[in-house]
Amino acid sequence: MTTVGFIGSGMIGSTVAKLAVAAGHAVVLSNSRDPGTLQDLVGDLGPTARAATAEGAADAGDIVVVAIPLKAYRSVPVRPLVNKVVIDASNYYPARDGQFADLDAGRLTSSELLQHHLRSSSVVKAFNNIYYRHLRSLARPAAAPDRSYLPIAGDNPQAKTAVTAFLDSIGYGAVDAGPLAESWRQQPGEPAYGAPYGPYADERGRPAGEGTIRAALAAATR
Repeated sequence: MTTVGFIGSGMIGSTVAKLAVAAGHAVVLSNSRDPGTLQDLVGDLGPTARAATAEGAADAGDIVVVAIPLKAYRSVPVRPLVNKVVIDASNYYPARDGQFADLDAGRLTSSELLQHHLRSSSVVKAFNNIYYRHLRSLARPAAAPDRSYLPIAGDNPQAKTAVTAFLDSIGYGAVDAGPLAESWRQQPGEPAYGAPYGPYADERGRPAGEGTIRAALAAATR
C-alpha cells in the first residue's frame, strides 16, 4: 500500500484522494489552514485517511500531490520532500496568481518553477488538465476499452514510471508528454487541457484514449 500525501485538498486534491483510497492506498491530507478543517473529508474517506500539516503530509507520503494555487508554490515544504516524487497538479492563472515574467515569456513552465523550488525532489506534471468531476467519473480498470489517459511530464524517468503506476492503480493510463520543459502542452489554453474529456457542463465527461491525448499534445502551439 502506497501512502499518498496531499499539499492542497481542494477539488482536484480531494478527488485524487478519493480515487487513491478506493484503490487501496492510504492518504494524508493537508491544506493552508488547520488540519481540523479537513475532518469531514477524512471522515468521508474512511480509516486509511488522516489530516496533517503540509509538512506532515509531505513527510508521510511516498508520493506527494501538490494541488495549490501556483502563487503559493513557495509554501511547499522542501526538506520533507527530498528524494521524493512530487506530482504537480497546479496551473498558472495570471488573474489569480499574479504575473510571473518567466512564465509569461515562455522561459519556464509552471512545473519547472516548482522543480526549481524543490531541487532535491522529482516533479512530475499530472492531473492539471482534467476537470475534477471528469477525473472522478472517468476512472476505469486497466482492461476497460473506454479507459481514459492523462498526460504526464517530468525530467526523471524513474519518477514518471512511479506516477504511471499510481495512475494505473486509480483507473487511468498515462501518456508521456516529455520533460518538464514540454509540460506547457498540457497547460490552460492548449488542446490537451480539458477539452478531450468533454465539456464541463457534462459532469460525467467522455473517455479520452491514448491516441486522443497524443494528438492533443501534438496540436499545442506557442
